[in-house]
Amino acid sequence: MGNGQQTAATSGGHPARRNAAGLGIVVGALGVVFGDIGTSPIYSLQTVFNPEDPHPVPVSANNVFGVVSLIFWSVMIIVTITYVLLAMRADNDGEGGIMALITLLRRWSGERGRRAALFLAGLGIFGAALFFGDSMITPAISVLSAVEGLKTVSPDFEDWVVPITAVIIVVLFLVQRRGTAAVGRVFGPVMIAWFVIVGVLGAIGITHQPGILAALSPTYAIGFLAGHFGIAFFALATVVLTVTGAEALYADMGHFGRKPITWAWVAPVLPALTLSYFGQGALILENPANISSPFFLLVPGWGRLLMVIFATVATVIASQAVITGAYSVASQAAQLGYLPRLRIAHTSESHIGQIYVPWINWLLMVSVLTLVFAFRSSAALAFAYGMAVTCTITITTLLFFYVARAKWGTPRWLIGTGATVLLVVDLLFVAANLTKFVHGGWLPLLIGITAFTIMTTWQRGREIVTAERARAEGSLRQFVDSLRDGSAGTSVVPGTAVFLNRGDETAPLAMRANAEHNHVRHAHAVILSIETEPVPRIAPENRLVVNDLGYADDGITHVTAKFGYLETPVVPRALATLDPSATEGRLNLDEASYFLSKIELQRGSEKTMADWRKRLFIATSHITADAAEYFGLPRDRTVIMGSHIEV
Repeated sequence: MGNGQQTAATSGGHPARRNAAGLGIVVGALGVVFGDIGTSPIYSLQTVFNPEDPHPVPVSANNVFGVVSLIFWSVMIIVTITYVLLAMRADNDGEGGIMALITLLRRWSGERGRRAALFLAGLGIFGAALFFGDSMITPAISVLSAVEGLKTVSPDFEDWVVPITAVIIVVLFLVQRRGTAAVGRVFGPVMIAWFVIVGVLGAIGITHQPGILAALSPTYAIGFLAGHFGIAFFALATVVLTVTGAEALYADMGHFGRKPITWAWVAPVLPALTLSYFGQGALILENPANISSPFFLLVPGWGRLLMVIFATVATVIASQAVITGAYSVASQAAQLGYLPRLRIAHTSESHIGQIYVPWINWLLMVSVLTLVFAFRSSAALAFAYGMAVTCTITITTLLFFYVARAKWGTPRWLIGTGATVLLVVDLLFVAANLTKFVHGGWLPLLIGITAFTIMTTWQRGREIVTAERARAEGSLRQFVDSLRDGSAGTSVVPGTAVFLNRGDETAPLAMRANAEHNHVRHAHAVILSIETEPVPRIAPENRLVVNDLGYADDGITHVTAKFGYLETPVVPRALATLDPSATEGRLNLDEASYFLSKIELQRGSEKTMADWRKRLFIATSHITADAAEYFGLPRDRTVIMGSHIEV
């Protein structure tokens, strides 16, 4: 709040500075948020009329008008209404996305709605799992579609499309470790230029067939659906490509705020996309042969090579946005207990959201390259693309209306009317994409189901291990009593020891082993529990909670350190803010020893989970990041003590 008040106070007397700052945020949002949806015109319309499609849309004047109108109103309903006007109002302390909706469900669902909330939260986790499929398909289809523009320059380039795409993708993932801070500064201006050029080219195309503007009327979309449903229904499976990236508007809201994203969408993104789609439609009306690549054919012959290069840069930006989104989703899922603790590198000192997750990065790179070499064209990959997008949109709509009722008390009749209209549209898209199931639509569902299975298995396994660990550790209060009355047979040695533990109910295994085997305890012992709250960040004054465990003179203190799911839990930095009066004396953190309990997992005979899930849980545990590094512990003063637990 302090920063926000300071900004308001400082800029209040300087309108020009305030406007410049606001414009800078809008430019930043253009560079990060709109890359995916902003590059959809490259491949969307040509895919609708692709003759190799299992259910091709015949090229005719009526169909062109119907498709273009359907594209425009799909964008208006899904992006403008569902996301910009509705979903972005449901934020979790400024953060958006499906993970934010899940935490809102937990917070606002009462006892009566607990079952429904749990079911919807499960759907939300599946939506987050589908995002991993989206983050694999987006770089592949985006970069492929841009490089395919080389074929409009010369057919001889066709054999070079896949190799060039592969090289660009490898380079893209190799530079991720450097972070997006430096590149991000040029993203905004590049995308502004992109939208201006795309809009101008579309406007020029419209001048050849200005009658295409009649498709702005929803009657053409409705007439196309009602009068040619057999064609229009299958067309929806590819029309959905025009709204890919809509989730990014919501997911990245925490970085830029709702208003800057809204203003960026209203101008220039929506006008530019509209002009491009209508310009391409006009080009197809003028000559049906232009369906081969209407986006690049809007460009004069002398400028097509430059446009291919520019489009490739834009698609790299689009890919960067979804890759960064995958890092964020994986990080948040780990913080909320749905994935193991992953090694996360923060690549910017000023922007907490800029992170790099090595394991996710290399997994994505291998997956994207596999898709490129397996599908070899954006048209073939488009069959697989829509399923993940439509399912995610539908889940977001469901979760939003539940939150709107639970959090704001929106009248049931309004919830029912709005949900019915939007869900009918969403489910039409889902049903249409199911027709592409055997042609590639199975791929994102397979990725989503796999990720969902891993996430839910990890959550269940984590609950089992926590319960088993609690039994092995025993009561913390009884252990402290035994240390105090001397029955534990320990001697007090000077120094400070910090034992990381899961709560204040059980004794840390490392501390118990130290007492039982070494017969010593430190003069100052801090039992530290780290809690991840279902909010993005925790205020410094609410970070630490201290408990003397019943005795104010034994030097044993329990500390709970609270972090938001977007924060990195650096333990020494958090402990440095402790008040000495609360810890029974000043802690010598410069020389403190940190103790970790390492758990070795083994399959047990108890029917806690299916045997295959036990194997999956144990296999998944091997990617867990090193705890000392994750919590920022000094290597030379960290002791790791092991034990076994059966799952």
